[in-house]
Amino acid sequence: MAELVSLLPPSTNNAYQGWKLAAWALTVLAAGTIIPALIHIGLPDGGAGVIAGLDLSQGRHTIISLFAWAGTTQFVWGLILLAISLRYRSLVPLALALLVTERALHTWNMWGPKGTPLAGGHHPPEAWVTLGSVPVLAMLLALSLRRARGG
Repeated sequence: MAELVSLLPPSTNNAYQGWKLAAWALTVLAAGTIIPALIHIGLPDGGAGVIAGLDLSQGRHTIISLFAWAGTTQFVWGLILLAISLRYRSLVPLALALLVTERALHTWNMWGPKGTPLAGGHHPPEAWVTLGSVPVLAMLLALSLRRARGG
């Protein structure tokens, strides 16, 4: 009979030598990923109208479905970030590098050629948060790759 493998293997925290600030910031980023995900999943319009200010008069069902889908993916990503930040810290640099990549691509998609603002030049709140997050995430990535003082 085959042996079962644990869903959560032993911690790899002992291998992380970067700045603790970067790992703890990843915990905050995980919460900042999970909470909006629950909004996208839980609100009747997924936040598309009441938060993002999208016009739902045409394509309402499609827009709400896409917000729910994005929220589901975002929720799982947030759980992974939380597990890394609390238990698998040797993966903090990788997680931050992936976050920088994700946020940079989101920024390009929101502010670049595809990122036409809504009526009146309005960008949803997420567009502004994403724009500001890229340099902060890059700084956290750099700190996670530097050996912490005294360590």
